[in-house]
Amino acid sequence: MQQYEILTLADKPALLGISTLEWQVQVMGVLDQMGYKVHAALDHEDFMNRFTQYQYQVTILEETFHCATLEENQSLAFLQKLPMHLRRHATVVLLSETLQTLNPLQAFALSVHGIINRADFSNLEGILAKIISDNELFLVPYRQTHERIIQGKV
Repeated sequence: MQQYEILTLADKPALLGISTLEWQVQVMGVLDQMGYKVHAALDHEDFMNRFTQYQYQVTILEETFHCATLEENQSLAFLQKLPMHLRRHATVVLLSETLQTLNPLQAFALSVHGIINRADFSNLEGILAKIISDNELFLVPYRQTHERIIQGKV
C-alpha cells in the first residue's frame, strides 16, 4: 500500500498520472521548480485514491496513462465524471502525442483545462504556467462569490 504524506497549507500539491518515465521526470522537474509538491500515481487506482484524498492544485495526466488509447484512460474518465465541486480545486492538464497544445475546443471536449503536446515540451514551464494562471483567473469570480456566501454577505 502506498504511503501518503501530510501536507501543510503552504504546500502546493500536484498529482501526476504519467506512465512514460521520460515525461514524468521532465514534468516533475518543472513542477518542482515552480514550487509544487509532486505526487506520482502508480496506476489508475492509485490516481483515483490520491485525487480524492488531497485537494491537488495541479493534476497532470498523460493521455495513455497505463493504457493504449485516450478512450481507455480510466483516470481521465474518472475526472470527467466527477461532479464539478469535487474537481474545481485542480487545474487539469492533459499531455498528448496527438492533440494540439492550448487548443481550447479539444480541452473543453475532454473536460480538462489545457493540453500540452509532446512537441512543445521544450516550453513546458511557460505553457503550464499559462494554463494554471488562466484557470485561476477564470475561477476568481466563483471563489469571491463563494467566500461572500460563507460570510453571509449575499
